[in-house]
Amino acid sequence: MMNIILFGPPGAGKGTQSDKLIHKYNLIHLSTGDLFRIHLSNKTELGIEAKKYMDDGNLVPDSVVIGMVEKKIQENLNSNGFIFDGFPRTVNQAVALDEVLNRKNLKINFMICLDVDDTELKARIQKRALVSGRIDDQSEKKINNRIEVYKKETLPVVDHYKKLNKYNTISGVGSINDIFINICSKIDD
Repeated sequence: MMNIILFGPPGAGKGTQSDKLIHKYNLIHLSTGDLFRIHLSNKTELGIEAKKYMDDGNLVPDSVVIGMVEKKIQENLNSNGFIFDGFPRTVNQAVALDEVLNRKNLKINFMICLDVDDTELKARIQKRALVSGRIDDQSEKKINNRIEVYKKETLPVVDHYKKLNKYNTISGVGSINDIFINICSKIDD
């Protein structure tokens, strides 16, 4: 079983690259954003709680996220593996994910970090807002907040996986296909 964390700031292209990796390696897509959207559209208690945080561009509490992730892993233990898209977002989540996987005799094989500068990120998110309808993509203030939250709260996750020798960085700028080829070269190496 191969488990990959696709990592990077909002607008780095994680969703686009996840789709391509899922097809190539036959992995289960585990996106907390997707899990949240399912709960939001079904207006579950969890969805209503998560929405309050997401609408302000802030992170959803770890306890909520970890429970959703563990349930998804448990439901797909016979798969080829998982691609974690946008998760873990904090060091606490990374430690909790490692613990969940260890209990199931699994591990993270790779963390692939897409590196994109702030100017490019803002342009991508504003462009995405035109088609996504996401509230957190439509306000420059919220976009800036999401990037700052990423730098302050999420970027430290890199150090966790560097210590475990799982970290790989890829430029997230260029053609979608070139970025994909570079990611695959790290995985297939």
